[in-house]
Amino acid sequence: MKEERKRLVRLRRLEKIRAIAKQTAAIEAAQAESTLSKLRDLSERTRRMADDYGGRREMTDGAALHQVGRFVGGLQAIRRTTEGDALRAQSIADAKQLLLAEAERRRAAIEDRAAHQERTIAKAGETPALGGRKPSGTALE
Repeated sequence: MKEERKRLVRLRRLEKIRAIAKQTAAIEAAQAESTLSKLRDLSERTRRMADDYGGRREMTDGAALHQVGRFVGGLQAIRRTTEGDALRAQSIADAKQLLLAEAERRRAAIEDRAAHQERTIAKAGETPALGGRKPSGTALE
């Protein structure tokens, strides 16, 4: 009985560790999702700026047109780079979500094992029910 209680204590300790690991994975997943969101917003703002500057027609000479064209080209390059970063951030966020799901499965498995151990201890601590009376009479009754 003492060994069963020690095992339960170890399982509960392991469950706490797994809960902390799950919490850490959740924080990392949230940070990855936040980074992804920021990169997507930045890409969209850069696209809007490039569209806005690209649509301007009030240039007075060729030098101004050339300068705006280079500026728009630079904005589009930044946008492409940001979109690439967002794609990488998406794959990182997906991987973090998978790690979070795995951490939850591990925590739940330990929780189930601990609950099973508790039931085993409780069952062992019960006083067994006494058997029924010995039947009297003959088999013909």
